[in-house]
Amino acid sequence: MPTARQEPVEPLSFPSHFLLGSATAAYQIEGAATEDGRGPSIWDTYSHTPGKTWNGDTGDIAADHYHRLEEDLDLMASLGLRAYRFSLAWPRIQPTGRGPANPKGLDFYSRLVDGLLDRGIIPVATLYHWDLPQALEDTGGWTNRATAYAFADYARTVGEVLGDRVAIWTTLNEPWCSAYLGYGSGAHAPGRTDGAAALTAVHHLNLAHGLAVQQLRAVATNDPQYSVTLNFHVLRGKGDGGEEAVRRIDALANRSFTEPLLRGHYPQDLIEDTAAVTDWAFVEDGDLTQIHQPLDLLGVNYYATTTVRLWDGVTPRQNSDGHKDMGGSPWPGSAHVEFVQQDGPHTAMGWNIDPDGLEELLLDLHTRFPNQPLVITENGAAFDDHLSTRSDGTYAVHDPERVDYLRRHLTAAHRALVSGVDLRGYFVWSLMDNFEWGYGYSKRFGIVHVDYETQRRTLKDSALWYRELAVTGSIPPLPTGIR
Repeated sequence: MPTARQEPVEPLSFPSHFLLGSATAAYQIEGAATEDGRGPSIWDTYSHTPGKTWNGDTGDIAADHYHRLEEDLDLMASLGLRAYRFSLAWPRIQPTGRGPANPKGLDFYSRLVDGLLDRGIIPVATLYHWDLPQALEDTGGWTNRATAYAFADYARTVGEVLGDRVAIWTTLNEPWCSAYLGYGSGAHAPGRTDGAAALTAVHHLNLAHGLAVQQLRAVATNDPQYSVTLNFHVLRGKGDGGEEAVRRIDALANRSFTEPLLRGHYPQDLIEDTAAVTDWAFVEDGDLTQIHQPLDLLGVNYYATTTVRLWDGVTPRQNSDGHKDMGGSPWPGSAHVEFVQQDGPHTAMGWNIDPDGLEELLLDLHTRFPNQPLVITENGAAFDDHLSTRSDGTYAVHDPERVDYLRRHLTAAHRALVSGVDLRGYFVWSLMDNFEWGYGYSKRFGIVHVDYETQRRTLKDSALWYRELAVTGSIPPLPTGIR
C-alpha cells in the first residue's frame, strides 16, 4: 500500500501557462446516435450485442450532450476550465468512414469549438476515441491497412473546417485499448479475440497517427500543437522473474507505441517476444518514417499501477490487469505472465490508488524523452456516488474519495514539475458521468453528476474543488473532514 506523504505547508501553484481542464469522449456523452446523418460505429454494434455491456447499456442517449451543447458549455465556463479536451465522432462526420463530410456533423463540432472560444476555453480536439465507423470494420477495421489512409483523409476533412480554431490536435486516444482490447481480448469493440489481429492493429493505428499529423499540418492555419495520447502501464515486478515480466509487458503496453512514434522503430524484443504470434510482415518499407512525426505534446493517461510476475504454470493464473475478461487476451505472446491483485485502496473500478505511480511515470518519460513536452490528458476515479438533497431543495453529491484522489495526483504531478519535467497541463477525467464502455452506466467518473433519467447535471464536491484549482492555479486544501 502506498505510504501517505506529509501535507505541503504552503499551497502548491502551477505556472500561469499550465492548462487545467477536463476531458470527455464523443460516444460516451453525445447520444443522438442515429440523428443528423450519423452512421453506426463499432461501439453502436458492440453495445447492442447481448452480453457485451453491463445491463445491455448503450450510448444511444448517454449524457445527451448533442442536444445540450449550450448548457454544457456554460457548465464548463462556470467551472473556470482553461481548456476542454473532447473527441470528434468519425461516423458523425463521415458516416461510412469515407467520402464527403456530413455537413450537420461538422456543424456540431464547429459550434462546439466556437462556443468554447466564446467562453475563453481552449479547444483540444481528439480525432479518434475508439468509435470506428462500422463500415470500415466490415472491411477489416484496424487490421486493414486501408483504414489508416481513410483516417488520414478524415483528419484532412476535419482540419480543413476546424483547422483555423483548434489549439491542440490529438490524433488517437489510447491506441493500446483500440488494438489490444478491441482485437485481442474482446473487452472493447469490435470484440475480436485474435492476438495477431491485435498486433496488426497496433501498427496500423501507429501509421494512422503519422499520416494524420501530416494531413493536419498541411491544412491547419492557426499554428496548432500536435499530440497523441497513450495510456501508460506503470509496472511493478514481483518475485523471481519479476523483472522479465515487466520487460515483456512494457514492450507490449508501452514501447510498442513510444518507440515507433518517438524514435522511429519497433523494439527488437517486442518482435522476438511475439514471433510465434506474427511475423510483423504488415510493417512495410517507409512506414516508420511516416509514423515518426515530431510532436509538440505527448498525452499521458494514468489511473493505476500494474503488478506482474512470471506464472509458474501450476497455480491458478491471476489475471488482475484491470480489464474485463471477455475470453481473449490483450497480451499476445505473454500467456506465461500473470497479473497480480494489488493492495488497496481501490476505486470502484477495482483499480489501486497510487499517486506515486504518476510521478514515477512522468519522471521516467522525461528521462527517456527529455525534449518531449508532456500533458496529463486523463486522470480521475470512479466511485459509488450518491445524490442527496440539501435543506434548500438543491442537489449535492459528496464525493470525498474523489477529491482526495485528485488532490494527491495533482500533488504528485506538481512534484514532477518541480523536478524538471516539462509538464504543460492536467485534464481531469471526466467532466461528467457517462457511458463507461463495457461497464455501461454502472461506473461514474465525472466531477459532474448526471441523472440519466432527467439529464440533470449536478456539481459534485469534486467539481467545486476543481473549480477553485482552475480559477486560482493552486491546489486547494482538502475540505474539512478529508485527510
